[in-house]
Amino acid sequence: MSGEERRSKIISILETSTKPVPGTELSKTLSVSRQVIVQDMAIIRANGYEIMATNRGYVLHNNGEIQRVFKVNHTDEQIEQELCDIVDLGGKIKDVFVYHKVYGVVRAELNIKSRRDVKKYMEQIHNGNSSPLKNVTSGFHYHTIIAESVESLDEIQNKLTEDGFLAKLQDYEPVNFWE
Repeated sequence: MSGEERRSKIISILETSTKPVPGTELSKTLSVSRQVIVQDMAIIRANGYEIMATNRGYVLHNNGEIQRVFKVNHTDEQIEQELCDIVDLGGKIKDVFVYHKVYGVVRAELNIKSRRDVKKYMEQIHNGNSSPLKNVTSGFHYHTIIAESVESLDEIQNKLTEDGFLAKLQDYEPVNFWE
């Protein structure tokens, strides 16, 4: 079983459990060490899942929404297409951020959830004296996307891939969101 498959299984176990799931139980079920489970939890959290560690085990907090971070790259002319792709598939664009080698993470809240929001955002970009944040890192940037299901996030990821917007992470970037 690959790491990605194991983490999917962990999420599934936590989603269907009515009580906290101890790490030792997860490690036995998945035939890995307790340390691997701890590392998996860090990656799962980095992908937007709210997992609480209690004294009785792990609990997945699910308020009906989950999130995933996508690294993307495109031109200024493709911003509207990217944002519309996301909202058309049920996603909400929580933020935009860049990882700059000197300045670290620079983030701005967006909270775009409809084509109307996209239109307002595009008007602000076109009417302002500023350029999009992505331009400080040669077009590379990230979005935290919120959706109601993993399936919706998968559809968004597939559409962004199809449009050629998804980008691979580099060695210097802090977290591998692709795992």
